[in-house]
Amino acid sequence: MRTERDSMGEMAVPADALYGASTQRAVLNFPVSGRPMPAAFIRGLGLVKFACARANLELRRLPAEKGRLIEQAAREVADGRLAAHFPVDVFQTGSATSSNTNANEVIANRCSQLAGQPVGSHRPVHPNDDVNLGQSSNDVIPTALHVSLAAVLHAELIPALETLGRELDAKSAAFADIVKIGRTHLMDATPLTLGQEFSGYAAQVHKSVERARSAIAALGELAIGGTAVGTGINGHPEFAGVVCRILCTETGLAFREADNHFEAQAARDDCVEVAGLLVTMAASLTKLANDIRWLASGPRAGLGELRLPATQPGSSIMPGKVNPVMCEMLVQAALYAEGLANTAARCGREGQFELNATLPLLAHCLHEAVHVLSAATRNFAERCVAGLEADPARCRDLVARSLMLVTALSPHLGYDQAAAVAKEAQATGRTLREIVLERKLMDPAALDRALDPRMMTHPGE
Repeated sequence: MRTERDSMGEMAVPADALYGASTQRAVLNFPVSGRPMPAAFIRGLGLVKFACARANLELRRLPAEKGRLIEQAAREVADGRLAAHFPVDVFQTGSATSSNTNANEVIANRCSQLAGQPVGSHRPVHPNDDVNLGQSSNDVIPTALHVSLAAVLHAELIPALETLGRELDAKSAAFADIVKIGRTHLMDATPLTLGQEFSGYAAQVHKSVERARSAIAALGELAIGGTAVGTGINGHPEFAGVVCRILCTETGLAFREADNHFEAQAARDDCVEVAGLLVTMAASLTKLANDIRWLASGPRAGLGELRLPATQPGSSIMPGKVNPVMCEMLVQAALYAEGLANTAARCGREGQFELNATLPLLAHCLHEAVHVLSAATRNFAERCVAGLEADPARCRDLVARSLMLVTALSPHLGYDQAAAVAKEAQATGRTLREIVLERKLMDPAALDRALDPRMMTHPGE
């Protein structure tokens, strides 16, 4: 152990830790979940500290030597090289001041190492006066939340969704000529092609990509520059604009200074919007996964229109059983993400006056939801959808047995007479064709054209 000091006095700190006394107090105060703040959030926090240091250099608020040292140390945080030195639990002070202080201390102590000074000496860089110059936890943490979340949406979730979209597009093309029976209310409906059905799934995923982009756009306003309550006290009037420009350059994403700093710090409505978009994406993925496992149910006593790739044994007692494990994985991940997003939305209600006091939990929930959805979506695309096969014979058989082909007879017979034909077919086990011809309701050639399932899938052609 070594001894460090903060505004409350001395504190024993692990000798090999780069954090200081205030962080150690948080470690002792909040032994709650054992979960530190999300790694992606800490990387985003490092990037914000880097941008702040560079802005202070440009604005001549920091000496060149200090500024360069802070930039180097903050870059190491942003690159994940100092992750072991961020131990503060998610369930901590609601402003995440402990995490901001953690970053300030780690960066200052790393600067001491780089300058050949003792760790904990606050030489040549002070954690508050230099690393936190022109900043407050109340504007830094919301800024880091927006930057880090936008970055993972861009780098993880969008690529995963695009991968799934491409796989579904490929299956839609491959299944274009396979006619199958449609289903509404889980009951037989009129025919469509399996390719048409998969085109709908692909469109859902493409819309999810656009929703993820909308989420990034919602995170574009940054609170930095508002300092304690939004007034910008102890800050430089150009600081926020310079920081945003640097963050745009570093991330390739569009960030800008908040239109109203009081809203940007007091409310987390942008994050609630993102949570809602994540719920929508999770619901969409759940529907997709459930449809695929239903269509593949069987293989002999279910629908059996699809064949799932065999990824692992499905049972410890039933030999040869293959289960829709990748579908089940995605459903569970989506349910989990939806729950996290709902918690994030509730966090958005917990702002009082000039500050929301659930920022660490908000960061945890949104980052965890994005991380799990991203990984689950990519695995589902690569280990399930890519290997899906159709059973054309089974599709043909179910179409041939369906009574809902009678829908195409309504224009010829009228709804009531067509319904009577369908009911007699159901009661007797005979075909629609046999009953229509027996009753002499249509010419055989016209009847065959009307009952052609392929024509029903493209009625306008």
